[in-house]
Amino acid sequence: MLLVAGCAGGHPGTAIGHPQSAAGHPGAAAYLAIAREGNSRLEIDFDRLGGPDAANLAAARADLRDAAATEHLFDQRLAALALPAPTDAVARTLVAVNESRAKLTTEAATASTSPHRLQQYEQRLSAANAPVEQAVTTIRSQLGLPPPATS
Repeated sequence: MLLVAGCAGGHPGTAIGHPQSAAGHPGAAAYLAIAREGNSRLEIDFDRLGGPDAANLAAARADLRDAAATEHLFDQRLAALALPAPTDAVARTLVAVNESRAKLTTEAATASTSPHRLQQYEQRLSAANAPVEQAVTTIRSQLGLPPPATS
């Protein structure tokens, strides 16, 4: 039903590299760890939302609330990382655009009064991924990590 990029960029559950590939880049291993954890949770939420919970409004709304909470937690953890100055600036941008996406995700959970109404948020949620993916790609490049597997 909905396709939302994970915290690390690309689609939830995509391979995002190994911490050893981040050797020598301050913050890279920590970034991958928080991104992996966020993506894992988002994958569960959106797999349920697009599958067994698609026609169950209460469950779908719970999936969206959990996704928003996951996005908030990722943002808090990202903001706490010690990153090189140029990467830190992009990370602050990522937090801002991801918080905007989380707000929209919460709105979709709150305002949706039917599965059809929830589906109407799909395009807006997908569009909200673009600036997140752009910031993720930049961070990964600056930390010497491979680009997201998909986008």
